[in-house]
Amino acid sequence: MDRHSINRRGMMLASMTGLAITGMGRPALGQLASNATGNAATYRLRVGDIQATVVSDGVLSGPPGVYAGDAPEAEFREALTRAFLPTDTMVLNLNTLLIETGGRRILIEAGAAQTMGPNGGRLFANLAAIGLRPEGIDAVVISHTHPDHVGNLRTPEGGKAFPRATVHVPEADWSFFMRDDPDLSYLPVSPNFRRRFGEAIKRSLEPVVRDVVLYRAGTEILPGLATLPAHGHTPGMASFLVHSGPDQLLLTADLAYHPVVNIERPWRPGPDRDKDAALEARRRIFDRAAADRLLVLGFHYPFPGLGHMLKTDSGYAWIPASWQF
Repeated sequence: MDRHSINRRGMMLASMTGLAITGMGRPALGQLASNATGNAATYRLRVGDIQATVVSDGVLSGPPGVYAGDAPEAEFREALTRAFLPTDTMVLNLNTLLIETGGRRILIEAGAAQTMGPNGGRLFANLAAIGLRPEGIDAVVISHTHPDHVGNLRTPEGGKAFPRATVHVPEADWSFFMRDDPDLSYLPVSPNFRRRFGEAIKRSLEPVVRDVVLYRAGTEILPGLATLPAHGHTPGMASFLVHSGPDQLLLTADLAYHPVVNIERPWRPGPDRDKDAALEARRRIFDRAAADRLLVLGFHYPFPGLGHMLKTDSGYAWIPASWQF
């Protein structure tokens, strides 16, 4: 076995083992808090002067093939099996981020509620566990308007879930999903699912129609929070860069769903509307993450979703960040 093969195998194994062993021998990042079951539901870290907290909204799940639309079936099943993942369903986390800076509390991504299944909607209980009510959120910033990113904007009664917050949404997504009747035929799901998917977007965003703030990626949306163009998955999707002094945290939104299938392998997510544009954005932003050695947060990666991108001969490897207890 040559040296490069050994390196690739070692990086793959490091990613598979995840956070279970990475607490040894690397700088610590933050602190965790537990929910009522005793499992981690929030994870604190600092980005310079910014206090940041990953807050779980729970998980969603679906057929694995949806998240790697061009993967050869046998190779795909082997990759999942080698990573100790089931081959009949893929579980994805919902990792929102709370940042506290300049006396303001900003939530990046609203989470799913139950728009994508019964195991979402844990955000409010997990915020309460760290002493924060919805009224305490000053702004909610959305990367793109899929239901798992906007579902919690609406209360069960139809009102604004974050009554004081200014909600920031990509302008191109608003135009595509809200102003028009979107063509969702590109989604690799049943027609009934597509219909419910589109309805969930409109229903979730309805409470903020009158006062939503639309943005175009490439701007500094709030102090310490820059937006990076990442369209392709949706017409206006953005990635985010949280920054303070020399410290930076890159949020990749839905450029990848799971490290095993969209980072360590080049397989393209089926829900990408413009797959070529999404691939270009993925490579551009992943290359930046690797070159600048940025700390990365993946919205759907195994909780708390923090780690680093490493450029390899064949693409990228995901190296989970050290865990501080």
